[in-house]
Amino acid sequence: MITRRGFLRFLGGSFLSAATFGAYAVGIEPMLLTHVKRYALTPPHWPAGSKLRIVALADIHACRPWMTPERIASLVDDANALQPDLIVLLGDYIAGMRLVTDQVTPSQWAAALSGLKAPLGVLSILGNHDWWNDGFAQRVGAGPTIARKALEKVGIPVLENDVVRLEKDGHGFWIAGLADQLALRPTKDRTGFRGLDDLDGTLARVSDTSPVILLAHEPDIFPKVPWRVSLTLSGHTHGGQVRLFGYSPVVPSRFGNRYAYGHVVENDRNLIVSGGLGFSILPLRFGVRPEILSIDLGSA
Repeated sequence: MITRRGFLRFLGGSFLSAATFGAYAVGIEPMLLTHVKRYALTPPHWPAGSKLRIVALADIHACRPWMTPERIASLVDDANALQPDLIVLLGDYIAGMRLVTDQVTPSQWAAALSGLKAPLGVLSILGNHDWWNDGFAQRVGAGPTIARKALEKVGIPVLENDVVRLEKDGHGFWIAGLADQLALRPTKDRTGFRGLDDLDGTLARVSDTSPVILLAHEPDIFPKVPWRVSLTLSGHTHGGQVRLFGYSPVVPSRFGNRYAYGHVVENDRNLIVSGGLGFSILPLRFGVRPEILSIDLGSA
């Protein structure tokens, strides 16, 4: 039988553990040096002998004090130092929470991202928060969003249901970028979230048999992605922001942990989901550090 003293000791220990966890998850892990998560794979349709390094940044969620222009510029330096052939941005540049000391404007975060450099260029897509925080785009149900205009102003193309063909060492490949799957929020005239993505229409723009790499902010599209696509890259989930023993208690996906984080292979189709860099709802990370992806294709 537990005594009163034992009960109070238990309560004290639980409170101390919770306080320690909170201090680490809010004050330390979100601000740790960014982890470089490396993948090496040869996906379907990838040409023999063709090597390509893609560096991906996802879910920046610019705001003060967590993701300032200065920190974004530092992440840019980290990404460039990985010597990528191509850099891709996977959406959600705008803050996704209210617990901030100040906003970082689109012109500020876009200016910081303008320092990204790679021989084959920098390409981007938008995320749900880039749409949700644009009142005019929500009212009219269409873009271009403020985020898109900010990126394009600094010379970073935005792919929304569009494709670009690139070439390295004589081998061609396509980058296909989807519009966001949750772009428009519910209104009195609009039931549920409405996506602007068009997977079939986007892939119809691919005009030869070269491999396709798909950029899709939310990984939930993956079950519909055909085998024709060599690799899908996504963000959005932040790895659940809290991840214990390979499991995330809360994942913003209708598939739960199935596409929460990491390299997923289903029916010889490949998906990589980034844990992202910032956060939404709460400034909290535990077990899933901020990360930049470095993906070497044709190396395994």
